[in-house]
Amino acid sequence: MGVVLRTATIDDVSLLEKWDEDEEAASWGGDDDNYDWDYELPRSVEWREFLIAEVDSVPVGMVVIIDALQEESHYWGDDAPQNSWAIDIWIGESEYRSKGHGTKMMEEAFTLCFSKHGARSIVIDPLQSNTRAIAFYRRLGFKEVGPRQFGDDECLVMSFTKPDDLTPVSA
Repeated sequence: MGVVLRTATIDDVSLLEKWDEDEEAASWGGDDDNYDWDYELPRSVEWREFLIAEVDSVPVGMVVIIDALQEESHYWGDDAPQNSWAIDIWIGESEYRSKGHGTKMMEEAFTLCFSKHGARSIVIDPLQSNTRAIAFYRRLGFKEVGPRQFGDDECLVMSFTKPDDLTPVSA
């Protein structure tokens, strides 16, 4: 059950828009979670990666990794820790949910954040009402930082610190 992450391209727009319309997936995210894919995918910025997760060459989900300090909207605040990256994931294809793919997606995202981007920590912000996601992140080793309001969304900020035995490799 391997998960491969590949860079999202403009050819993925219709798939991403379909996933944005999924009611179950939409209930996990906040008010501002939909991107203008036609605009964002062609943009190349050093502080963000849009990645499609594939299982056996089938696109099943999305991973977004963002430098929490460098991203342009300052969503995480001007005081975001140096070398802290944020991860957002979702599985867009319902038949691939609850099968362990989210864990594999996070493992691949950890590798990118720590090894490629030199992150010291990873932050996430599930909705406080999304107890299933919070339990998932706790199982992965995330610790609660505390509640935080992002726009109209009541979130729980959680953080994962890079293990000492993980040495970054050059990209």
